[in-house]
Amino acid sequence: MKKILTLALVFLAAIASAQIHNPVKWTTAVEKINDQEYTLITTATIEAGWKLYGQNIPPNGPVPTTFEYAKSADFELIGKTEESQPIVKQDKVFAMEIAYFYNKATFKQRIKVLNPIQTVKATVEFMCCNDSNCLPPDTADLEFLIGNTSSTGVTPQFTFGAGNNSVATATTATTVSASTTTKAPSTTPIHNQGIWSIFFLSFLSGFAALLTPCVFPMIPMTVSYFTKQSKSKAAGIKNAVSYGISIIVIYVLLGSVITAVFGSDALNAMASNFWFNFIFFLILVVFAISFLGAFEITLPSSWSTKIDAQADRSGFIGIFFMALALAIVSFSCTGPIVGSLLVQAASQGGIAPIMGMLGFSLAIALPFALFAAFPGWLHSLPKSGGWMNTVKVVLGFLELALAFKFLSIADLVWDLHWLEREVFIAIWIAVFGALSLYLFGKIRLPHDDATDRISVGRLLLGLVSLSFTVYLIPGLWGAPLSIISGFPPPQHYSESPYGVGHKGNTAATATPFTELPQGAHLFQPYDIVTFDDYQQGLEYAKQVGKPVLLDFTGRSCVNCRKMEDNVWGKPEVLNILKNEVVLISLLVDDKNELPENEVKPSKIREGKMIKTVGQKWSEFQALRYQSNSQPLYVLMGHDEQNLVDPVGYTPAVDKFSTWLRSGVSAFRK
Repeated sequence: MKKILTLALVFLAAIASAQIHNPVKWTTAVEKINDQEYTLITTATIEAGWKLYGQNIPPNGPVPTTFEYAKSADFELIGKTEESQPIVKQDKVFAMEIAYFYNKATFKQRIKVLNPIQTVKATVEFMCCNDSNCLPPDTADLEFLIGNTSSTGVTPQFTFGAGNNSVATATTATTVSASTTTKAPSTTPIHNQGIWSIFFLSFLSGFAALLTPCVFPMIPMTVSYFTKQSKSKAAGIKNAVSYGISIIVIYVLLGSVITAVFGSDALNAMASNFWFNFIFFLILVVFAISFLGAFEITLPSSWSTKIDAQADRSGFIGIFFMALALAIVSFSCTGPIVGSLLVQAASQGGIAPIMGMLGFSLAIALPFALFAAFPGWLHSLPKSGGWMNTVKVVLGFLELALAFKFLSIADLVWDLHWLEREVFIAIWIAVFGALSLYLFGKIRLPHDDATDRISVGRLLLGLVSLSFTVYLIPGLWGAPLSIISGFPPPQHYSESPYGVGHKGNTAATATPFTELPQGAHLFQPYDIVTFDDYQQGLEYAKQVGKPVLLDFTGRSCVNCRKMEDNVWGKPEVLNILKNEVVLISLLVDDKNELPENEVKPSKIREGKMIKTVGQKWSEFQALRYQSNSQPLYVLMGHDEQNLVDPVGYTPAVDKFSTWLRSGVSAFRK
């Protein structure tokens, strides 16, 4: 019974995978702003269960949505194409935060018409996935009708938010209308987690800043000032609350300025820019060295003098300038933290800088209001002392570790391979190892007090740091290090996918070979002999008398990576892949150009040419197997006929191994 059920599930998976999916429908609209300016509006309607990736995707992630407008002397683009608010979620496979849309996405591009024009043409490249399949990158032709658009006299208004994007009605033309006949399982949208993670990180950083020598001593001094100078307790609380609100306003204004100057699109674009990340790496290193005690970063003293003079004024204005004076005087402690948060928020984009400063300032402001309301709490505060410098130094080590994340992104953007995974992990081991020695009192820095003993709190923190250091060490040998997923470079971006010191796959499944067949390479980290050319792989299979396993995959296919990471490496599967089949992996998103004599018209997309290797394999998959989703696995004999029905994403190891064994058995009959 169990075998029958397994075969039935495999059969259903085969049916589901053997379909041509077209889950995104594109429509266009035009909104006239004035006689010269228009907004081109593109709406993507996405089938339930599928997600469309956004425009701003970090390097080595899925293929982003990209618009290309036909060049013309009759109009010019104003700014970049903007998108409605996407969902942002940490992706474990790509180890990065990825933006995507469910149900609907809206894109708008402003243009200025220079000469009379009737239409504007464009193309959009996009990629979409569901829980089981990823489709290869696709393109759609767009046409915007300008001539018949009526003026509204105002800029179109958009409601930004995941799955709830509205567009002002205007002339509409459908450009892609085919939809799949079978709906994927419904998936509940997840709200933007990136913004809130920035907020909570900033809130915690604000509490850390409170414990520094520049801020902590100010709490009792400032609260005492308000309680003594005010005519009543209520007035004292009111003034302290005003002081806290002023702190929030000052820092939120700073975040707003960052967002306004650069803009959300520019911040998102900069997140994957080499120079942006390299410069921020240098800035964070300077901040870290400052916190470690080499020097102090301060603002000009004339600024604090002028602000102090304004703080003597009465009323809310005077309180506001007192808060501004605190921000300036404490800059040597808070500046590096604020700078680091703004760097991290800028890489997130959107309103992240504002949310970051809101979280940071809220943590700074709360104690002043609370201690003013309950002055008796002041007696429970620890006394100022050397422990505050320890807080600064710990923050310095953390900033130094964070700095290398930005250097890693810069290295990934240009594919320099200077800071590969092992090097990154080794640096973090050194940083957190040094932090552990510092906390245990084995290293003393310039502003540390001489002491023969350490506190219990410092000892416990040292043990945490040492434990984390030990946790990092197996990462040099290929351990996934799930706790810090997203910080080191991805597993494949390394000196060896096996890790430092590993000589390769030494499992019993390994098949010895002296040299690789022509056109083959080793699929790492499993040492599977793999072909990326169909004919070469088929010829080799005939020579060695083994069936062919076709693997339709893509560099940016999430579920393909899940299969390779979680299924292929299991002994019962790996033994078959290495010893009983010939693996041919065909990349449907390979951007390499085909030789001129192989460029030919597409049989599926009228008027399109097959120009790249990826397009060649994508069309081959669609024509032969009536499927355009990845992964797709096909077991076939030397006559190129299927031995069993093809299957797609099959995360259950036993089901996939059963499918492989059934195909190999059919070949041997």
